[in-house]
Amino acid sequence: MMEKKVNKTDNESGNEIQRRQFIKRTLAFGALTIVPSYFIFGGTDAKGKKRPAPPSEKVNLACCGIGHRGRDVVNSLYATGLANVVALCDVDMGGPQTLDILGKFPNVPRFQDFREMFDKMGNQIDAISVGTPDFSHFPITMLAMSLGKHVYVEKPMAHTFQEAERMMQAEKKYKVCGQMGNQGHSQGNYFQMKAWTEAGIIKNVTKITAFMNGGRRWHGMKVSDYLDEQPIPETLDWDIWNTTAQYHKYNVGYVDGNWRSWYDFGNGALGDWGAHLFDTAHEFLKLGLPYEVDPVHIEGHSPYIFPQASTLVFKFPKRGNMPPVEMTWYDGRNNLPPLPDDFGDSVEAGDVPPPTSGVIEKKNTGRVIYGEGLTFKGGSHGSILQIISEKKAKEMESLLPEVPESPSNHFANFMLACKGQEECRSSFAVAAPLTQVMMLGVIAQRVNMKLILDSKKKQITNNKTANELLSGAPPRKGWEEFYKL
Repeated sequence: MMEKKVNKTDNESGNEIQRRQFIKRTLAFGALTIVPSYFIFGGTDAKGKKRPAPPSEKVNLACCGIGHRGRDVVNSLYATGLANVVALCDVDMGGPQTLDILGKFPNVPRFQDFREMFDKMGNQIDAISVGTPDFSHFPITMLAMSLGKHVYVEKPMAHTFQEAERMMQAEKKYKVCGQMGNQGHSQGNYFQMKAWTEAGIIKNVTKITAFMNGGRRWHGMKVSDYLDEQPIPETLDWDIWNTTAQYHKYNVGYVDGNWRSWYDFGNGALGDWGAHLFDTAHEFLKLGLPYEVDPVHIEGHSPYIFPQASTLVFKFPKRGNMPPVEMTWYDGRNNLPPLPDDFGDSVEAGDVPPPTSGVIEKKNTGRVIYGEGLTFKGGSHGSILQIISEKKAKEMESLLPEVPESPSNHFANFMLACKGQEECRSSFAVAAPLTQVMMLGVIAQRVNMKLILDSKKKQITNNKTANELLSGAPPRKGWEEFYKL
């Protein structure tokens, strides 16, 4: 029987002071108090380069966030056969959503505070999974990387533009493997887009349409303030749930996936689905950062929750010999995009994880890519592109390059990267700029104004409030250390 958890908001408890001292020790010793796992797995050669680990050697995995989507991530990483699950961490340890993983790994040490987990078990951990709400990705990931741990983190990898920037820098600084959880980067979508752009089938793209018109949690919600306080469940450590965010009083309307509705905690439809809809176009068309983001349509603007519908126009500059690109994002039940007359049926993806609640209508998500001489349609996640129209697709059949099969799914790719045998396909170097595009869109939704970005300085030049939102709210007292790692 687990001991009842006492929820505290007093950051000066004895345990809290010890945890702060742990992080300060990490900072004092250059964040290398634990030997990085890449020196353990297979060792290094005479030049200091990683050597691959033996195929039989498994990765010691700690799992942060084991309910809802976090549960699916843990199960998928374990199913690769490449992981030893050595620690479980969840702020609601014992809540109904955690029981599946707790039953699957009954003898694995359990924690409600990731800092305590690293303090007590850091030298037994090689990698971690992060399946927590968007706003808590950053502190867990940064502490793990500073200790030499590889990280698999759900999308979007961060809650703000600057958090993504710091995480990308930390991946390079600490020489660890980071993987963002957009599965399409290890499926047909990724390998087809790579092959078709390299072969010139997809070329001189000038326009992209991406849309997610399924119902979302906040559709129909009307709020004029934060939610009223409710009793905190006995199993939940609400103080740690808040992590770096300014403290919010508990309400069930913030947990179990409902956090996606709120600017303070989530990133709306764009943060949830952008990484599955325009991710490979962003990478292989080398889009980088836009110079302008224009919220041309916002329905139901709110300072607290995401709009009922939005249309955002992202303008990307010319890159080398590639022309400028205008990408338009549509979300909202009735905010349907204009589609080509010969679009036909939507492309459905068969690998979409089930939502925490409700139903995602796969036909309401998709993308259209307008290139020179050819137009392409696609779905989300791993779904492959189709040429519009059927007649044109038939004419192109003999000219299409062979698309290689994926050597590993997204979870195995991460595990093998930890062992030095593959490279992460959605590394933070790839995923951070994609995430930053999404975060710029979220800022445009929030301020409901056109944004002009200086992409070299990474500053919004025409709106002070929007520029401040690149970093977001300052961290809560006692949690500043994570921004110094």
